[in-house]
Amino acid sequence: MYSFMGGGLFCAMVGNILLVVSTATDYWMQYRLSGSFAHQGLWRYCMSGKCYMQTDSIAYWNATRAFMILSGMSCFAGIITGILSFAHFSTFERFNRSFAAGIMFFISTLFVLLAMAIYTGVTVNFLGKRFGDWRFSWSYILGWVALLMTFFAGIFYMCAYRMHECRRGGGPTR
Repeated sequence: MYSFMGGGLFCAMVGNILLVVSTATDYWMQYRLSGSFAHQGLWRYCMSGKCYMQTDSIAYWNATRAFMILSGMSCFAGIITGILSFAHFSTFERFNRSFAAGIMFFISTLFVLLAMAIYTGVTVNFLGKRFGDWRFSWSYILGWVALLMTFFAGIFYMCAYRMHECRRGGGPTR
């Protein structure tokens, strides 16, 4: 049980770091504009070595930003709950912290999936046609890796919960 929780905690911490780095950096997309290379993130775009804030309030950027921030917050809450699940005391008999941590990691996975799907859909269908020579970059890829890490953190904590329930003798009723 503790091995699953430790593995889940490791995946969650790596996933949360990747979420923060992915959200904060400016390399979601790279493209060629007027003969020079440019890149953009969720907050800034950079051309010819100068970076500018994304001042346009475009719905897909705002949605992607919001879902990435919510994902990072729910992953952080899951990490705190996961750390607390190592403690044996509980004020509620029916409340299991490893189950709650697993749910928080799955919620984080859902939020990052929504963010990545929105950004991918709009980029491929709109910006991809606007810029001929473009590609997704490493910040975007880190977002997808963070999705996998938070998903596996949820799996590990659900396995820990399942092992805990089986050991207590309160296995699933049929």
